[in-house]
Amino acid sequence: MDDPGAVATALKAELVGIDSVNPGLVPGAAGERRIVAHLRDRLDRAGFATTVVPSAGPGDRPSLVAVPPGPAGRPTVLLNGHLDTVGVTGMARPFAPRVDGDRLSGRGAADMKGGVAALVTAAEGLVDGPVRAVLALVADEEDASTGTEAVLAALPDLGVRPDVCVVGEPTDLALARTLRGFVVLRVRFTGRAAHSSQRDLGVDAIAHLGRFLAAVEDRAGAVRAGGGELMVTVVRGGTSPFVVADAAECLVERRTVPGEDSASALAEVRALLAPDWAAEVDLVAAREPWQLDDKGPAADLADALGGALGTGRTLDAPYWMEAALWQQVCPALVCGPSGGGLHAVDEWVDLRQVRAFTTALLQVLPRVR
Repeated sequence: MDDPGAVATALKAELVGIDSVNPGLVPGAAGERRIVAHLRDRLDRAGFATTVVPSAGPGDRPSLVAVPPGPAGRPTVLLNGHLDTVGVTGMARPFAPRVDGDRLSGRGAADMKGGVAALVTAAEGLVDGPVRAVLALVADEEDASTGTEAVLAALPDLGVRPDVCVVGEPTDLALARTLRGFVVLRVRFTGRAAHSSQRDLGVDAIAHLGRFLAAVEDRAGAVRAGGGELMVTVVRGGTSPFVVADAAECLVERRTVPGEDSASALAEVRALLAPDWAAEVDLVAAREPWQLDDKGPAADLADALGGALGTGRTLDAPYWMEAALWQQVCPALVCGPSGGGLHAVDEWVDLRQVRAFTTALLQVLPRVR
């Protein structure tokens, strides 16, 4: 093939030029249909067998699985990237890629169309190689991960049983050691309404909420010392002046680290409630933390990839990524090109990292056994 770095750079600009804002985040946004069609046409021409996998739920939210030609007996490496982006509020020309030296700017440039371009280019270069490089390019990573969940369910019917997965999220080419998970809980307090001039006749749900907020803050320091996070992000309560509030609620966010899980986080928050409060705790959302395997295919590939890139296992990401989902079917690792302004108005990717990542993938993936 032509110079892989140049091919990836050109593809990267094409992808940034396609609006794929997640409609789960921005109602009415374009979604992934156009970018899936663009990549499917390209990969069909390269000889891949492509399958569009719809997500469950409303809207046209397709993901794309592309399987290279050739025998299925080769080791299978699954190359994963997401096609959706966050919104573009405040950006003048978000889908007009702009190059300034080694920077390419535009929505999705770093998160994560740079990684997608490198993964696609590497898969194309390995069509006749000793490994089977399968692409899983998914919808909805920025919101509810419905794309990856649908692809995971579809892989057995597509005859894809990956031995290892590379998630090309932006890491500045470092290898991720850990990802924090998260748990979002809704805590509801029930009181009894009364005229505010006769407070003793009521039960003040807001007062209970206030004491709970203080308990969360008291606990948060110990959680942070262990690498996690605990905070209240949304508070609601009361209906009008002169009325003792009969209901109040808040959302609690708990970031978890490897060794913790959503069940332990739920128990931790419940333990902060006083026994005389009428309160309920409901799970709103949860994703478990992830840790790179100490040994095995992902660890070996991480070491080889780090050697080719001159990086190492240095990233402990404070946020969650979908490696935890891919780990359900095969060992996974996270590494990809980055830049700056992720989710911001000045997003850009370092084209040197895109080229280096592409070259490194072509160099090390054929060694997977």
